[in-house]
Amino acid sequence: MNDTCQFDCADGREDAYMDHCPLFKELRRSEHDAFLQRHASALMQVAKGSLVVRQHDPIQEMLLLVKGEVSLRVITLDGNVLELERQESVMPMATAFLYAREGQYPFDILALTPCSFLRISKTARLEEIGRNTTLLQNFLALSADLTANYAGKLQRQSLKSLRHRLALFLLEKSTPEQPVVQLKRSRTQLAEYLGVQRPSLARTLKELETEGLISIEGRRLTIINRPALERSTLVF
Repeated sequence: MNDTCQFDCADGREDAYMDHCPLFKELRRSEHDAFLQRHASALMQVAKGSLVVRQHDPIQEMLLLVKGEVSLRVITLDGNVLELERQESVMPMATAFLYAREGQYPFDILALTPCSFLRISKTARLEEIGRNTTLLQNFLALSADLTANYAGKLQRQSLKSLRHRLALFLLEKSTPEQPVVQLKRSRTQLAEYLGVQRPSLARTLKELETEGLISIEGRRLTIINRPALERSTLVF
């Protein structure tokens, strides 16, 4: 690792968070520190609101988010922004696609806060995986989990009805015992997450409220009629 990286991580904050990185699960701190010392070539700083990479950019190295939060998003065929998910440090970017034959990012990566990334050689990473079964298992598990998450999100997005997608979202975020959904996103951000325009989301929320399925108070949504909301997920 170069001097800049050592200086920026010297206070130990990023280093401490490495223990929570899924790639380094069940590794001793000395092991992942040694890996980063050998293979992290540079520290990249990205300002809030900046694109880290664009969809279809070539994946030339592994980017490890060590500070900040990012949004992974794609542009749908009808021009809407679909947010696949948000990721916080410490997390590698596009793990499941790192060694794909085409080697391209399948989404934009947008910095939601000031972010720091370590650049790690793909070749060096592959060599380390070949020598360390724990690294290999972590890499495979993380890739599978992320792929399943993206597939589920795209499956929900393919549903014909926004009402269907919104009902499914609310049901997944609540239980019969805990019917309140406290939104962490603004309405605009929720619309992006669902891949629709904000006015469409507002109309659908109003419909559900008018029909007595939910009540709305700011970002606090309370499910009033769960059986009826569940039936909404069965109608295409």
